[in-house]
Amino acid sequence: MALKTYKPYTKSNRGTILIDRSQLWKGKPYKPLTNINKSSRGRNNLGRITSRNTGGGHKQRYREVDFYRRKFDMIGDVERIEYDPNRSCHIMLVKFEDGKKYYYLAPQNIKAGDKIQNGPNSEIKTGNCLQLKDIPVGMNVHNVEIHPGAGGKIARSAGTSVVITGNDGNYTLIKMTSGEVRKIDSRAMATIGVLSNPDQKNIKIGKAGRSRWLGRRPHTRGVAMNPVDHPLGGGEGKTAGGRHPVSRTGQSAKGLKTRDNKRTDKYIIRRRGKKRA
Repeated sequence: MALKTYKPYTKSNRGTILIDRSQLWKGKPYKPLTNINKSSRGRNNLGRITSRNTGGGHKQRYREVDFYRRKFDMIGDVERIEYDPNRSCHIMLVKFEDGKKYYYLAPQNIKAGDKIQNGPNSEIKTGNCLQLKDIPVGMNVHNVEIHPGAGGKIARSAGTSVVITGNDGNYTLIKMTSGEVRKIDSRAMATIGVLSNPDQKNIKIGKAGRSRWLGRRPHTRGVAMNPVDHPLGGGEGKTAGGRHPVSRTGQSAKGLKTRDNKRTDKYIIRRRGKKRA
């Protein structure tokens, strides 16, 4: 997918960069695989706001993407590549020999008419899904299961993938985009290829109205609030807050490690590196 730039005919067009979706399916999604996507507007089951600055946005239907890929020993035809408003990468509608259809995450360089397959007898090519032990070292994979049979959990956003770096007994070593290296059960499933829409990170939405279409409401800085509303609020005139950045509830917002899962520490071979400024 290419990027689409706009000439500054209007103020909102100045600097706007969007994804060119002219090659995607232009019709409606496959209705049996869609469902109502009811927005919670950032509120929990008690009606209390737990996620601020969300709400509104365009009406959407949820596409039921199959992350399990358990349709083994059948050839599937890619009918079309579609835009999905619920995720950053594109999805593909696949029809199998028995007539059943599924939505899968679409990798790069796959197009309508291609054939894909799931299971141990699949060919090593983009879009096919196999166990990690059957995929050669050095391959890029996405939609990787953490536990066999639990469905893909790792590398599901636009332009992402992980690299298989080796095998260690019943485990396979993978390197993630963060630099972290961890081992996963070799029986876990993964799909070959890098996910589509890698230019998602280069989008410039151009105007506030497009943020509202996406369900993003205006965000107020903590230092602009009163002391009763935020730990960084108050002060005479413009201030820096007087302390390290924190959230509205006092949780440190920069650099504090919050991971506390010692049960899975043994599967991490190398921690991710620090981000460069």
